[in-house]
Amino acid sequence: MGVLDDLLVGQSAPMREVKRLIELAAPSTTTILVQGETGTGKELVAQAVHNLSGRKGKLVSVNCSAIPAELLESELFGHEKGAFTGAEKTRAGRFEMASGGTLFLDEIGDMPLALQSKLLRALENRKIQRVGGGIDVDVDFRLVCATHQNIEADIEAGKFRADLFYRINVFPITMPALASRAVDIPALLAAMMKSGKPNHAGQPIFTEGAHAEMMRYPWPGNVRELRNLLERACLLFPGRQIEQADVKNNLLRIKVPEPVEEQEALWAATTNLAPETKTPDNISEVSEVPLPHPSHYQEWFSFFDNIDLRRHLQDVEIVLIEAALQKSDGMISAAADSLKLRRTTLIEKMKKFMIEKPAN
Repeated sequence: MGVLDDLLVGQSAPMREVKRLIELAAPSTTTILVQGETGTGKELVAQAVHNLSGRKGKLVSVNCSAIPAELLESELFGHEKGAFTGAEKTRAGRFEMASGGTLFLDEIGDMPLALQSKLLRALENRKIQRVGGGIDVDVDFRLVCATHQNIEADIEAGKFRADLFYRINVFPITMPALASRAVDIPALLAAMMKSGKPNHAGQPIFTEGAHAEMMRYPWPGNVRELRNLLERACLLFPGRQIEQADVKNNLLRIKVPEPVEEQEALWAATTNLAPETKTPDNISEVSEVPLPHPSHYQEWFSFFDNIDLRRHLQDVEIVLIEAALQKSDGMISAAADSLKLRRTTLIEKMKKFMIEKPAN
């Protein structure tokens, strides 16, 4: 499994099963559907299948969600000269480019319904017609598709053809979420540091405690999020040892240890965007706290060039949950009431963000 181990890092049970399935399917011409959450590395399965297939052609990849619908047909099937405005010469599409090799259609669930019938014909007949052309072109390709969507639900909603789904779902492979193979995190970090550009100040060193902290994290962004964490670690802790507390306080929550001026400026800007409110003399009479209107955030980019919206909202959640727990002396039910959440929902969020009850 040397080639597979280099490409698909990890020896957890879910990853061993993925590698077993790849070794079974790769030598054949069977169509493969790779399913899994965003950021799990589904494209690596396509690369592994191609590498082990023995096919002499190239691996040609197309992200169906990244190409506008009106251009995707020409991108996949090519076009003849004069087929549309701007088509000054005949152009081969990705199917022809992948002839003799492997065609990887990423995010197949985003393919427009109108194109799905043309893809089905290409799969069944191994022939395509360029846009604006009437001549069949023979193509010899191995197809690997990937999606993070529930295609069966899309079929029920009329967004995806059932006959196409059955045609591409011949040999399904599921890439596991990182949280379900957390034991692979140390190996993944080591592989990323080995393949990455060396930091002039030296790479960070993760302790066992740091690894343990990362293994408890739910990793909603999967391996892609882990790669981003490593990049932050290289910037914040170059050549230094990273302890468990560093991971919890400075990496997973994106809090810069020192200096804190940037974070303070961020929250100051957020505060400045909120509407001015007058505090009543008797605050107990207030039933609803006036919240900033969404329109006030239109001025955000007067202060900053960009914002990581998901992380910003996550930080707001963390601050409010910790404040509610502090106010209620660690009583989860009371804190949940303050936040207008179900008790079970608050417990789930505390686990997700690794928030502990304050010590009495």
